[in-house]
Amino acid sequence: MGDRCVQLQCFKPTYFSLQKVFGFLRSVASLTTRTFSRGPVSLQGKAPDMSEGNAHLLMSNVRNRLREIVGASTNWRDHQQALADRLSLSNQLAGSQDELPVRRMKDSYIEAHLPLGTDPTLREKYLNYLKGVRFGRILEDLDSLAVLICYSHTHNKTLQRSPLSIVTALVDKIDMRKQIIHPDCDIKFTGHVTWVGKTSIEAKMHMSQYHGGAYTPVLDATFVMVARDPENKRAAFVNPLKPEGIEEEKLFHQGEINKTRRIELTTASLLKVAPTAEERKIVHSLFLNTLDSKTVSFRSRVLPPNSVWMEDAKVKGLEICHPQERNIFNRIFGGFLMRKAYELGWANACVYGGCRPNLVAVDDILFRKPVEIGSLLLLSSQVCYTEGKYIQVRVHTEVLDPLTRQHNTTNVFHFTFVTDKDVPNIVPQSYGESMLYLDGKRHFNQTLESQ
Repeated sequence: MGDRCVQLQCFKPTYFSLQKVFGFLRSVASLTTRTFSRGPVSLQGKAPDMSEGNAHLLMSNVRNRLREIVGASTNWRDHQQALADRLSLSNQLAGSQDELPVRRMKDSYIEAHLPLGTDPTLREKYLNYLKGVRFGRILEDLDSLAVLICYSHTHNKTLQRSPLSIVTALVDKIDMRKQIIHPDCDIKFTGHVTWVGKTSIEAKMHMSQYHGGAYTPVLDATFVMVARDPENKRAAFVNPLKPEGIEEEKLFHQGEINKTRRIELTTASLLKVAPTAEERKIVHSLFLNTLDSKTVSFRSRVLPPNSVWMEDAKVKGLEICHPQERNIFNRIFGGFLMRKAYELGWANACVYGGCRPNLVAVDDILFRKPVEIGSLLLLSSQVCYTEGKYIQVRVHTEVLDPLTRQHNTTNVFHFTFVTDKDVPNIVPQSYGESMLYLDGKRHFNQTLESQ
């Protein structure tokens, strides 16, 4: 699959017409057996710690808290002026990490609540057409919470506003512990900083849902954030972290392992080095399986039974980036990008598998460049690997300058889905598609290893 598309006209689903795609999704919604009730809310979905009168942070207030920390405004015109005023905060940045006080993990601990069972009005925002929870909204919440956790770690009581611009660099991993997220049960997010470099911070978060009289784990997420100066142009130092006790030592050590693993994965990227000997055998085997036995020609290819050409397993879309989706630094909110990429990837997996897919994991979401307001954001989802009931989807996003027609990659997303039945095998034809296949297999194997 090519990551670039020169003309907007080519951005269209390749399976069916849009009308057929939407009709198919509607039929999936009506046929699926794993739907959620939208009837009267049971009291078992209302958590005692979210009852009226209990003081707690709501997820709906997280972004407001972030605006207060950096001095941003909800008004578009005032917001731009507030960011311009932040330039004067550069002299408050530390010259080295040694100048900053050491922090503990509990200093950054945050608990945030999403009262889906208590607040019916809020529930509508998170409800999908299958009467479940829109996971894309959860991704937005995780991204905002990760930023707030990092600001809690770097908080300086003597400063009215933080001089740091903390942005998402990487979503290292999101592992699902539970497939069903009930739309009428309260949710709790908890998280804190687990590892710190000189200018980067790792934050781990956990999501649980109150159902059947108790909280049960839903997912674990690891985000990597980076600190920048007030203009978001250069790196800035963050407070060092001192773990306390055996459990915190393990978390910190795991952060070091994660950093090393990310470096190794980058070094071994198929965009930089050739596939391994074993991977080359896999590619050659795929090639041999598609040869036409009648002609025995390199050019003659035949699709094996129960298979789909990779070229026919993609869905594309476009978003115009409006100010409504801006973050506190006047760029497009990273959570919004994740939501759009996830929903496109889910739709692709749904059409490919012919049934409703469930998310297993999200990994290695790399934020290469910020997306400016007014950008044309092109999204391309590709089924790149399948195995049994699993579907590995890669979503590539890029911005297109309508005047110069130049494309710049902003993000690459990797999603692992599972279905109720075995899915067709995905088959690459070109060398580039074969590399996508191997990359998808690598991400899939990593997901299984962590389960």
